[in-house]
Amino acid sequence: MKLIHWIAVLPFIGMFGGLVFANKVEPYVLGMPFLMFWILLWVLITAALMALIYKLDPVNKEENK
Repeated sequence: MKLIHWIAVLPFIGMFGGLVFANKVEPYVLGMPFLMFWILLWVLITAALMALIYKLDPVNKEENK
């Protein structure tokens, strides 16, 4: 598999695989229960990873030429 495919799998693992370990109400982080913070964190990480995949994808580089 290509590197961009492995990067695309990370949000799935973090969001769903981490829920087993993050399924706690306490501690509170930024005023939110830890589980809600965990999900919000992975939404932001997913956006950053998708931007990275967009930059690394060779198809996007060819279209700009």
